[in-house]
Amino acid sequence: QVLLVESGGGLVQAGGSLRLSCSVSGRTISRIAMGWFRQAPGKEREFVATIWWSAGSTYYADSMKGRFIISRDSAKNMVYLQMNSLPPEDPAVYYCAATTVDLSHDQNEYYYWGQGTQVTVSS
Repeated sequence: QVLLVESGGGLVQAGGSLRLSCSVSGRTISRIAMGWFRQAPGKEREFVATIWWSAGSTYYADSMKGRFIISRDSAKNMVYLQMNSLPPEDPAVYYCAATTVDLSHDQNEYYYWGQGTQVTVSS
């Protein structure tokens, strides 16, 4: 079992930055990948980024490359999503998730999910 708890969401102005955090506890985390997904009202949940815990290798959705950075702090068992240059858009709930599949962008391969944290970007 893996317990994930997100934090750091809120309201940010367009063009600004926000860092989301996800605390990870439970099973051995050296053999999992962590991912971030987001879902806006009325839309499907979409992949944002993922990181393989042990190696630190990362993979991003094309639309996030260059603006978002996923990272992890092994000492604190935390995963972060640094979001920069945020465009004005619909509010979305950002979810932290865990999988044993390396660098997966498929939400169906993620077995554990946090409760989500909402991000709103104002114009």
